Amino acid sequence: MSQSVTLFPLNCIRCATPIPAEVNEVAWLCSICGASMALTEAGEIVPCEFHFSTDLPAGKKGRPFWVAEGVVRLIRQSYNRIGKSDQEAIQFWSQPRRFFIPAYDCGLEEMLTIGTRWLTKPPPLFEGAKSDFLPITQSAADVRAFAEFLIIAIEAARKDKVKEIQFELEMGVPQLWILP
Repeated sequence: MSQSVTLFPLNCIRCATPIPAEVNEVAWLCSICGASMALTEAGEIVPCEFHFSTDLPAGKKGRPFWVAEGVVRLIRQSYNRIGKSDQEAIQFWSQPRRFFIPAYDCGLEEMLTIGTRWLTKPPPLFEGAKSDFLPITQSAADVRAFAEFLIIAIEAARKDKVKEIQFELEMGVPQLWILP
């Protein structure tokens, strides 16, 4: 037996104004009262804090990202026993990292490019004024899976013959940032 689909109106959690949601969108700002909210995996609408970068250019839509602090403990083996890449990996992950996961609709290649670049050289996070932004289509619940995928992609891209990768990831609560 199939489950029935329940439709309910999407209204602001503060002022009850209808929210014009796009397909697959999971977080919004109310255009009337400015309240920020997100849809949970359970289908509830809850408050969700938005942060806007000071570096957002005027007249251009910002890109939403889930940003979370993470600590990675890595065990890595390569076929050439003691590889330079093993030491580089241990050194790279020895300090906490800030993960930037696109919250907008983008391809896998773009997610990997931005995610790996900003893991090594994160953009500054200084709060500025609210601005227009692309629709938010990835929920905070997806952040951990994307971060784990980034870790594997970074390690697989090292210039050695990786044999095995094991890691533990401790992550902070993701925050929603609108960045250039």
